[in-house]
This record gives sequence, structure tokens and C-alpha cells, in this order.
Amino acid sequence: MTDRNPPTSNKQLLIILGIFLALGCLLLWGTLKLVDGLILLIPPSVEQQLGALVVPAYERLAAHSPAQDTLDRLLERLETKLPKEQKIDRNYRLLYIPDDTANALALPGDTIIVYRGLIQQLESENELMMILGHELGHFANRDHLRAIGRGLALQLVVAVFVGDTGGFANIAAAIASDLSKAQFSRNQESQADEFGLKLLVSHYGHAAGATDFFQRLARENNLDIALLATHPAPGDRTVTLKQTIAQRRYPIRDLSPLPATLKAIDKSLLLK
Repeated sequence: MTDRNPPTSNKQLLIILGIFLALGCLLLWGTLKLVDGLILLIPPSVEQQLGALVVPAYERLAAHSPAQDTLDRLLERLETKLPKEQKIDRNYRLLYIPDDTANALALPGDTIIVYRGLIQQLESENELMMILGHELGHFANRDHLRAIGRGLALQLVVAVFVGDTGGFANIAAAIASDLSKAQFSRNQESQADEFGLKLLVSHYGHAAGATDFFQRLARENNLDIALLATHPAPGDRTVTLKQTIAQRRYPIRDLSPLPATLKAIDKSLLLK
């Protein structure tokens, strides 16, 4: 008598298992893409609420000075070159911290931190504008929300759109300490570099200074610079930026000097 239900072969089991794995991967990929899309719908005001938990610690370290005034003016000049959608509901600001740390970073809520130690490493206004443009790129790409991880991001999305203020407060408190130390992915940093390059060219009409600072870092890789701990290898960034400049045929012209107020060292403002 013929068995109408023969045992499933190993090959068939593998095929079935492969189908389920493929469906699972597809579902996971779809979920991740959905979260990425929903992140873009979160209003900037939410990031500003997150920033309110982080920025005060830096405000206590900042000091008003001629350097701060100059940096404010430079940031305002770059803002005029931003795409229209990057100006809506935004409140960009810059905090200058008179400390020898050689770094700049973007905090949630449209705040850029620039340390005096970084200014000392720069040789032109163009280099500084490239760095500021890079940090503005992180805001444009909503990198802070992406950096918290898709799990927390999904919880944040739900809390925002459901109107769960208690849930939002809990999530915000949980991620606040991590936001100021966010490590962006290599792809996010590259996109921020590209954004900064576009702003630089839009402002000056050429790309001079886009790679100068990173080239010096690559040559002097023994420097103890905090920027190296929070950003990709400068050599890689230089190569990528030069390729982009060549592909887009951006001209290279004369550099603009670093403003005198940024060259001056006001020792009375140095942190102890």
C-alpha cells in the first residue's frame, strides 16, 4: 500500500526553513525602514526637548567673548545657505567653550559646541565653515534620533504620535545622557561631510579649505585631538571629499583668513 504522506525530506525542510528566514529578514528590513521613515516625521521641537536635558551642562562651561560673537556671525552666514526646509521650526545656536579640547559636536535641539582647542588647530575661515556645515548636516539628517537605536526610536515615535507625555518623558530621560556622546555611523558622518561641503561651496563659491584640516590631522596622527575619538579617520574623509570635489568639478580658489578674534587667546576665559 502506497504511503500518501511520505516523510518530508531534508531538502524540503531546508527549503521551508529558507523561506521562513527570508520572510523574517524581509519583515525586519521593512520594520527598520518604517522606523527610519517615521523618524523624519518627528517635529524638530521634540529634538529641542531632548536637547533641553543635555545642553545646560555645556551652557555652564561656555563664556561670552568676542570669539563667541564671531562664531555666531559665521553660523548665521551659513544658515542663509541652508535649504528652506532646514530653516522651518529650527533654532540653530552655537556655544563656544574656552577649553583646550580640540573638538566640535552637534547636540540635539540644534546646538553646536565648538571648543577653543579646535579653533587653535584651524588655519582658515573656510576650514571652520566646513566643520560648522558638517555639524549642521547632522541636524538636517536627524542623526541624533537615528543614533539612539531603532528600538528606542520606535518607542519615541509611538510616544510622540500617541501623545503619551509620560512615556516620552521616561524615554527622554533614558537616552539623554547618551545623546551628548552619540557616535554616528560612518555613513552618517560621510553624509554630514557632503552636506557641509555643499554649504561651503554655496557660501564661498568654491571648495577651498574643505579638506585642509583633515589632511593635517592625517599627517599628524600622533596629535591628542578629541575630534579623532568622535569622528572617522581623517585620511578616509579627505579621500572621499576630494573625490566628490573632483566629480562635481567644484573650483578651488583663495582661502579666507581666520578672523582675528578667533586667533586671539583670551587667557582669562580658559577653564581651570
